[in-house]
Parts: sequence; structure tokens; C-alpha cells
Amino acid sequence: MPQVSVAQLFQDNCEALKLSWLAGEPYAGAVLDSLQINQAGQGLIGHLNFYHPNWIQIFSRMETSYFRAMSPAAQEEALSRLQESGLACLIVSDGEQPPPSIRKFAETRRIPVVASPLPSLQIIWVVRAYLGRALAEFATRHGVFLDVLGMGVLLTGESGVGKSELALELITRGSGLVADDVVELYHIAPETLEGRSPELLKDFLEVRGLGMLNIRTIFGETAVRVRKNLKLIIRLEKPVGGVVPGVERLPLEASTEEILGVRIRKVVLPVAAGRNLAVLAEAAVRNYVLQLRGIDSTQEFIRRQEQHFGRGA
Repeated sequence: MPQVSVAQLFQDNCEALKLSWLAGEPYAGAVLDSLQINQAGQGLIGHLNFYHPNWIQIFSRMETSYFRAMSPAAQEEALSRLQESGLACLIVSDGEQPPPSIRKFAETRRIPVVASPLPSLQIIWVVRAYLGRALAEFATRHGVFLDVLGMGVLLTGESGVGKSELALELITRGSGLVADDVVELYHIAPETLEGRSPELLKDFLEVRGLGMLNIRTIFGETAVRVRKNLKLIIRLEKPVGGVVPGVERLPLEASTEEILGVRIRKVVLPVAAGRNLAVLAEAAVRNYVLQLRGIDSTQEFIRRQEQHFGRGA
């Protein structure tokens, strides 16, 4: 299951949140595990709460003032309760300086404590969004993932069917490469899958006869994307006897594929000599955009036929 350490959280958000270490840096290897978090039922991040603790507790100006007003014994009892909850780290917001008991707690109980000059709500929004991505359930798929006309499109099909060649043609027409060969799909929201590339393969596209191409170097920064939400799957199929098995010429129902419980629209394109697959792929994207707006060309054609034959009768 996905995991992220406090050290990684600090590194990835250090610039955005202006983070600095207050105490417990040697213990930043503490890990937030998605499976453990889902089973525990605790809040992921929030303001200081001793009775329903979050995995990450925020000490804002109000919480710091409240904590300072507590007796030393009450402070010790409250901090012990926090440690027993599985606390991952403390974040002190608003440029506050925590009481000495917090620093002592961090060192003796091995709890990382970091500080930020930003307001607590801003920290919560940023860290919650970050953890939502970092701890999202994910799956991998074989194919090429692109940004085509602003929409995340996954090209799939058997090896050698022409996925990379089609991707290269689409890139020359203005599309952007997200991932080739191995596509990581993260379930970041109930009906949203976000596609990313493994770090090792980022920016590269393998094309038979040419080898590995660095798309960023060849076509520039605008030809690559870091991530994109998956909206459409285009499967390339080689016809058997001129026909692709199971594919209707005029499909009345939209085809879909389920990934991590999310149903994604799917289009099958037959691969044959002379077919401009790049144009067909872009047309499939444009057609799907129209369908999202309530404009269905197939249904419109059927209604027109019914009206025509109805008048003839």
C-alpha cells in the first residue's frame, strides 16, 4: 500500500509552506501508511485535538495559547495521549514558538516537530491535498498516456500495434506525453484517476526503429506533462479478416472499462494501412467532449432516421 514518510512530506512541501525543523528531525523516517490510516479511522490532519487525535496535529496560535495555559501535569498527560494515538508529527503554524514541553516531548518520544509562518488553514489545505495524492490507491497499466486536446487519454493495445507511433504523431500535433509503457493510475477522488509516469521512465517514449526518445529534449517543455486525469481509453486493435471481433459498426451503448472501481469511457480503433489514427484519436476525444456536454451524434442520427421514416409511413 502507498506510504509517505514525514521526511518526504517535509521535503516536498518545504518551499510551498516555508517549513523548518523545530525538533525531532532524526525521527523523520516515521511513515504514514494508507492501509493503517484507513483502518484506524482517525483524521488525517487537523487542529490540535486530544480526544480525537489526527495523524498530523496543527499547533496554531489559538492551540498554542490554550496549551500554555495548561498546568505542566496536564500538558504531560495530553502529550502522552497524543503519542498513544500513533501521532506522526506536529506542525506549528503562524510563526508560533511552542512551549519547552513540546520540544522535550519531541526528543523523548521521538516525534518530529516542524514549523511554518503560514496560517494553519493554509497548511491544512496544502498538506491534505498532498497526502491525498501521495497515499492514493494506485494500479499500473501498460500503454501510452497523453494529454490530447486537454483530455487525459490512455492508448492501449497489443505489443507492436503502433501505440508509440500514434503517440509520437499526436505529440507533433500538439499533444503532451505523460507516460510511456508503464502508466501509474492513482485513485485520488471517488470518480477520478490521475495518471503519472514512474520516475525512471519520465519524458521518454520508446519507438521501434528509433529506440528511446527524450520527448522533452526533442520537442520542448510543452510536449510533456507531469500528471493528467484519465478520461478516455483508446484501444488499438488489428482486424481479423477485416473485422475487429466484438466491435459494432454503429455502437448504441458507450463502452467502458473499470479501473480501481472507476468506469472510464473506452473507444476501440481498428488499425489498418492508410488509416490516419492521429486524426481518428483526436476525433474520438472531440466526440467524447461533445457527449459530456449532452451532444450525442449517434443518438441524433437515430432520431433523424426515425423522423424520416415516420413521415414516409
